[in-house]
Amino acid sequence: MKRVIVGLSGGVDSSVAAYLLKEQGYEVIGLFMKNWHDDSVTISEECPWLEDSNDAMLVAEKLGIPFQTVDLSVQYKERIVDYMFSEYEKGRTPNPDVLCNREIKFDVFMDIALELGADYVATGHYCRKGSIEKDGETIYQLLSGVDGNKDQSYFLCQLSQVQLSKALFPIGELTKSEVREIAKAQDLITAEKKDSQGLCFIGKVRLPEFLQQQLKPKEGVIVEVDESLSTYTKDIPKFENKENELAYFSTKPSYSLDDGKVVGKHQGAHYFTKGQRKGLAVGGTKEPLFVIETDVDENVIYTGQGKSHPGLLRNVLFVTNDELHWIREDLTLKDGETMNVKARIRYRQPLEEATLHKVQSGLYVEFKNKQSAITEGQFVAWYIGDELVGSGVIS
Repeated sequence: MKRVIVGLSGGVDSSVAAYLLKEQGYEVIGLFMKNWHDDSVTISEECPWLEDSNDAMLVAEKLGIPFQTVDLSVQYKERIVDYMFSEYEKGRTPNPDVLCNREIKFDVFMDIALELGADYVATGHYCRKGSIEKDGETIYQLLSGVDGNKDQSYFLCQLSQVQLSKALFPIGELTKSEVREIAKAQDLITAEKKDSQGLCFIGKVRLPEFLQQQLKPKEGVIVEVDESLSTYTKDIPKFENKENELAYFSTKPSYSLDDGKVVGKHQGAHYFTKGQRKGLAVGGTKEPLFVIETDVDENVIYTGQGKSHPGLLRNVLFVTNDELHWIREDLTLKDGETMNVKARIRYRQPLEEATLHKVQSGLYVEFKNKQSAITEGQFVAWYIGDELVGSGVIS
């Protein structure tokens, strides 16, 4: 009998995942990961880990499977929290959920599971695993979930072949409503539980306060840049080759204080992210202001009016070689090669047509349509059909 360790988070998805595996004849063990100790920054009535671990335990009892808690808070702090701070300090916007899957659930947690004699690790993600045979070897595929509205393949975009080989996603073939129906039918305590928001496994964290602990507030100005700025209207040069053209269009505009007018103050450029609308507290503009750029060195936030401000829109982004990742290593592009794909630059964004261009220094992703708020530090993931084949950090 194959042994599966399920990461029970105290939510409905992982509860149903555990139930389905048991029905399929696996020997199932539930493991709850405790990743956080500092209650001063969690909003205590919003899903603290204590309540979650209790729910996970009750689900395990109901299903008649062994249950234990593992404390991964040291690794979580090192690999996720410290990484987030350093990214924010650099003016980049990290994606802790993608990292948490790569570094915690399918690395530290997987190691613990394998030590416990597990054949597989299972999670409640809405995605599917496939496999193909190629040159006598099994190659694993990460496929999007059947529920298009809940597909979570994006969060797993950094997994490797080794990690995928040991992973199971029992609810990937189901929709959210079907998952809730199963939980109700099995009388699981999590059936009606709201989906958790916030950082993976920390519960709702007050992000500004969380960041402020490390990143000291410092007052700076908010500048509004008009869309008629010459940067946006200048003539496009003639390019010697495609790579020069891609380099040109992937380069974001650089701004200075002379490019606009000061419309307000902020408490630290590193608290803001591109495309952000809330928290600027500047009124009196015809259309709402959006952050188009943050300058953490000069501590200035540049903003523009409206969603279609040219400072928000670009159609090419770049990924450096050391932040480039192929789940399908067999499809890795060589320098000079291209590939037509569908890609997204954030979770839940509809897939967009794009072309990958591999160059010596990395990879350009050229979108057919302009994308809003391409944000450094976030992940771009690309698909062929419903298979996520690779990803990278936007540089």
